[in-house]
Amino acid sequence: MLTAQTNFDPPAIAPSFRATPTFESITLDGKLSESSWQLAEVVKDFFRMEPRQGGKYLYETEVRVLFDKRNLYFGVFCKDSVGRKGIRVQDYRRDFIYGDNDVFYLQLDPQNLKRYCTSFQTTPLGTQRDLQAFDDTNRDSDWDALWRVRTHVTDSGYYAEFAIPFKSLRYDRQTDSASWGVTFARMARRDYEVTAYPQIPQAYSPYRMTYAAQMKGLVLPPPSANIRIQPYGLVQYNKSTSPTEQITERTEWKAGGEIKWAITPHSVLDVTFNTDFAQADVDRAVNNLTRFNVFFPERRQFFLENSGVYAGANIEGINPFFSRTIGLANSQFNAGSVPIDAGLRFTDRAQKRTWAGMYVRQRATDFQGAANFGVMRYLKNYGKQNNMGAMITHRLDESDPGKGFLQQQNTTVTVDGFIRPDDTWTIQYLASASRDNTNDSLGFAGSFYAGRFLPKWYYGWVSKVVSEKYVPGMGFVFAQNTIHHNPGGYFIWRPKKWKFIRRFDPGFFVNYYHDANDLSFQQTDLYLFPIYTIFQDGSFFEYAITPTWQNINFNFNILGIPIAQATYYYTRHRLNYRTDQSKKIAMNGSYEFGDYYNGKLATTNVGARIAPIPNIAITFNYEYNDFAAVGSELRNQYTSLLTGGLRLAWDANIQASVFYQYNSFNDQGRWNVRGSWQFAPLSFLYLVFNETNFTTSLERNQSTICKISYLKQF
Repeated sequence: MLTAQTNFDPPAIAPSFRATPTFESITLDGKLSESSWQLAEVVKDFFRMEPRQGGKYLYETEVRVLFDKRNLYFGVFCKDSVGRKGIRVQDYRRDFIYGDNDVFYLQLDPQNLKRYCTSFQTTPLGTQRDLQAFDDTNRDSDWDALWRVRTHVTDSGYYAEFAIPFKSLRYDRQTDSASWGVTFARMARRDYEVTAYPQIPQAYSPYRMTYAAQMKGLVLPPPSANIRIQPYGLVQYNKSTSPTEQITERTEWKAGGEIKWAITPHSVLDVTFNTDFAQADVDRAVNNLTRFNVFFPERRQFFLENSGVYAGANIEGINPFFSRTIGLANSQFNAGSVPIDAGLRFTDRAQKRTWAGMYVRQRATDFQGAANFGVMRYLKNYGKQNNMGAMITHRLDESDPGKGFLQQQNTTVTVDGFIRPDDTWTIQYLASASRDNTNDSLGFAGSFYAGRFLPKWYYGWVSKVVSEKYVPGMGFVFAQNTIHHNPGGYFIWRPKKWKFIRRFDPGFFVNYYHDANDLSFQQTDLYLFPIYTIFQDGSFFEYAITPTWQNINFNFNILGIPIAQATYYYTRHRLNYRTDQSKKIAMNGSYEFGDYYNGKLATTNVGARIAPIPNIAITFNYEYNDFAAVGSELRNQYTSLLTGGLRLAWDANIQASVFYQYNSFNDQGRWNVRGSWQFAPLSFLYLVFNETNFTTSLERNQSTICKISYLKQF
């Protein structure tokens, strides 16, 4: 009997089932009405992962697999006694939020690497999500494949019918019948029940392919060339109004595109030219209340795909390569775009090693010369779940004597590794050096992490160091001249009698910072969370207390409030709550209060999402900071950050969204309005409107964009 207290190793012989060949035409309608489906082997021996490991589960699932010369088909029936009434789906967006919806997802490991998988996911409404996962640690959620799914909801559950073209998958050619690694999983969100096939410990996820079953009997077509071409064309109208009401207007036409060529089953070449990101999501403003740099995530599709292969991709705060340094004026909030002439990206991922590289040419502008960005990556796998690698980045900013720009060069060299002695331990390390020719400086940065995931415990240690002269010209660091240590852990209690509580995770983490050059103390805070409760319906409550010691020995201000150079001790408290996020009306809120440097600060966050039907979703968030007698001026000040959103969908192919944000700190308001029509698989017509304005000024910048892109796969 496998219980919630047990981690277990993968079986010596993996469970297996057979895929069934079909010679009849499969109509993708989500009804599984073809006779071939009745002949296919049924997989239904699922295993409960949540809310308790093992034992009987409420929601049964059946999976059948067919294949023909072109496609791999999965037919799924997710039983639910209340049928349509039990469905939990928030909206129609592609790459939906996992955890807020009912979802069935399948993972494929065609090359039996046991470290890598592609995941194809759907909700009962047929919305799609796909991703790549590596070692159950790195996840590339922005990977998009060409595949289809249709669903059909009945009074006894929902059906899902997947058609995944073989040309969208990477596999080695085999003359005999093939066997692939596979896992299936389902979340029944109403009771937060997660079941999986085959058996996988609760401490991990269905992406842990060392536990995969074997799908046998596949007769594979020869791997195809798999070339995808996606040209685009757009027209953009810009209108700028100066503080003195001078208006500047400009219309520009633009064309470009991307080409993806799967050269071999494990290597892919991507080419982009005259690259455009008009449809990319916009940055969310953040009011920084700390002494450290804020990390704004990448939101552009070309750079997101396969980004997890580069060193430091999943290390918070030290990233020798960070793609936001390319095509943007800087990597900070709402940075202006810089035209990209062309780019190349090559990824070759095999069982024993990975090669990757990228080159991007950035066009010259009035404020900087043309720039060239290059990165090379090598990763060597060894043992069952270990790897070590190296990476080099080089940035060359070209000179332009006419505009007064000098040539600049920046290089980083990085070595890193990942070790998993067994399935409970994860160890990661990174060491990086930089050289910048502007002052001929050499710098160093490093990171070490060791953590253990057990059914009842998590504990771990993180250490990071960034020297004063470490400058990654293509990267990001949380601070310079800083060493950070972060040990801690938490206990995982799953009460058997109080079934309304899924998990109770009390614990603590320590953050200790000091200077790298002379080890002078910077900051220590102790994050104690004696109450950290996840309820059965997914709602959550936390109470935390954070004693903090600060040594301010440099010129420093918080949101314009100057903080005197001195030592400080203060304690803050935090209450955090969210309701069941799968319901039609979901709320969240937090209240943080207490001393702050030499004064006091109260921070209130309130958020809500209203989704009466999946076609309509309204979101709202409000942050209010109230400073009392803070800083050298004993200033009383407040800031408000208001964010609102509206998402409308006719179906999964026709959608519109409105985003608005206002920050009282700089009196800036921003609008982003987008409409999209997916008229063919991964082919879109976009209409986009952006505006930035200031309540205290007549200054206003607007852009209206119409863009069409078409994807053709050969």
